[in-house]
Amino acid sequence: MLVRGVDWSTGQPRLAYQQVLSQNVVGQNVVSQDTVDGALPLTLGSTLGFKVLDGRRHCLGFSTVPGPTSAFHTRCPSGALAERGYQCGPCFARDDFRYMHDFHRGGTAPEGLRAYLAQPHWLYIASFANGASKVGTASQLRKTVRLAEQGAVTAQYVAEAEDGRIVRMLEDSVSEGLGLPQQVRSATKLSSLTQPWSLVAIQETNQATASRVREHLNAVGLPGFSVVEELWQPSPLAAGLTSSAQREPYPLTLDGGEHGLPLNAMLGPFAVAELEGTDFVLNLGELKGKLIELGEFHSELPARQTSLF
Repeated sequence: MLVRGVDWSTGQPRLAYQQVLSQNVVGQNVVSQDTVDGALPLTLGSTLGFKVLDGRRHCLGFSTVPGPTSAFHTRCPSGALAERGYQCGPCFARDDFRYMHDFHRGGTAPEGLRAYLAQPHWLYIASFANGASKVGTASQLRKTVRLAEQGAVTAQYVAEAEDGRIVRMLEDSVSEGLGLPQQVRSATKLSSLTQPWSLVAIQETNQATASRVREHLNAVGLPGFSVVEELWQPSPLAAGLTSSAQREPYPLTLDGGEHGLPLNAMLGPFAVAELEGTDFVLNLGELKGKLIELGEFHSELPARQTSLF
């Protein structure tokens, strides 16, 4: 199967995939011609067992947006390797969402995407386990899902905008005026989850940052939005990551090999797997675009040296 990523659209984490029905390999660039979409629940207490068949990044196809409440995914017609992000060149050129980030700067967009962007949008401040914060946006349809996907420890909404154009103008204003980034690297999020951290301290940091942002927004002379105060609630499935228990980085890469992961916690794409009495943290998002086979596989951990002092 070709992994599409960790999906939270139902409120529960699932490993989304395209199931390969028949192999049609041409050289090294095509993985399949026939696929069916599906999703495997990532249930706590269960074991996710898989073998990585191909660790290269494959194209995941493209999306078309016919209107404000729907989007359709189409698999890559040629099953090519990805060239930029998770798309080959032709699929990137056909993806409606590629217009989204420049639309508010006067860029063009297909009619369906314009209708999607016309719905209310939210501006939020998200904070992660190392205390790093970012400003981001979410449509009304994906208001809570967007934050769940990113692995935020705590977050709150600071503004509601009439549409996607206005909310992105606000996002740029916050970044330019306060120096708040719009991205936090996945590697940074992952490494921070293995370090000691205080949920209370991060909540205080998030509150202080959100207060500064609201003060900034109150001075922005732009119509079409209102400043709000609304907390986002993370999934209780993350409880195993918000405790003070010691955790270590998963010692195996997800570029190949066999893996068996007893799941103890999920936060966005990040999972805690207990192996040999130790809690390991890993990013299941690293499987995105890779070919795997599900089954009763096991993780062969390397020998670890234990400190005597």
